[in-house]
Amino acid sequence: MATGFSVVALFRLSRGRPVSSVSSAPPSVLLLRPVDAPTARELENLARPIDYAGPLEQVVVSPYRPRLPPGVSWLPSDPPSANRKVGHLLYALEALPVRHRVVLAVDADVAVTGALVEGLVAPLLQGAALSTAAPTPVDARDGAGRAMAGLLRYTHHSFLALQVMSAGAKALCGKALGLSPSAREELKHLSDHIGEDLELSKRLHARGLEVALSRAPALVPLGAVGSWDVPLSRFTRWMRVLASHRPALFPTVPLLFTPTVPLVLLAALLGSPGLSLAVMVLVGVRVSLALRLAVLSAPPGEEMRGWGRAMTDWMLGELLLLTAFVISLGRQGTVTWRGHTYALLPGGRMVRVWPELTGGPG
Repeated sequence: MATGFSVVALFRLSRGRPVSSVSSAPPSVLLLRPVDAPTARELENLARPIDYAGPLEQVVVSPYRPRLPPGVSWLPSDPPSANRKVGHLLYALEALPVRHRVVLAVDADVAVTGALVEGLVAPLLQGAALSTAAPTPVDARDGAGRAMAGLLRYTHHSFLALQVMSAGAKALCGKALGLSPSAREELKHLSDHIGEDLELSKRLHARGLEVALSRAPALVPLGAVGSWDVPLSRFTRWMRVLASHRPALFPTVPLLFTPTVPLVLLAALLGSPGLSLAVMVLVGVRVSLALRLAVLSAPPGEEMRGWGRAMTDWMLGELLLLTAFVISLGRQGTVTWRGHTYALLPGGRMVRVWPELTGGPG
């Protein structure tokens, strides 16, 4: 079953993707960068020049005024909502002139390029309600970073693979979004939701509206991540969000997304020639999938440079996700996020837990 799942994904990824581009007169763009307390790396991203051919206003939406280069604006925002990112965006959409501009929302840990802006804008101009870009970690310098990059670039958890395998509402990551008026209207109902990107996709799909994937990736420079607690806490939280939003998909994580290492160990333990052969086929297909995803997720001009890491780091990524899945089983239905503990209701709605047993006041 796991091998068949990978074969189907590999086949679908081998088909050509439609090319979409911005018209000869690029539209005016409002680029929102919501962030609470930017790190040094995020400040570098915010200072990065963006080679977009049309008019572009970049606005950092934050409670603190960071040091910003000329041409980048600051909008003070300190929302009371549980999901502060959505709160920042909703405030910016009310406070800033939006009419006749394409609205993009991109996290501060993404290094925005002109290609990314065009990739998010083009589907909206062609009628999509929401555009998104696949998060693509780059410049990983330690084991924790390589595991994160391996998971998001070379495994089934790559959003390139998730897009082609999604049935119904498209899987998407909220790190880089293009928001149509329909999407902005739905966003107003998600200020108390975690996993607002999944819920937004679900609601738009229910209305028969399209969610499209940008051809350009959302590059996320990692550098040295340091502690393994960083990726583990992030993906453990993601597993709990998945269980809240898509409970039917949650059991597929160990069955289809992360079965390789347990099956290799089982084959070695049992010594069955038939099982060993089947597992070897699975590993071969997964390596082929990793190599295909390495080409598709690479920055322009670097399509062949990631093959060496792809052949090993996909397994690091599977191990990271499997570990996060197992840890997430311990406290199903709750999540600790930004120092507060919340109970998760169906659809990812968050309700504060009192007293809080971890992380926050109370």
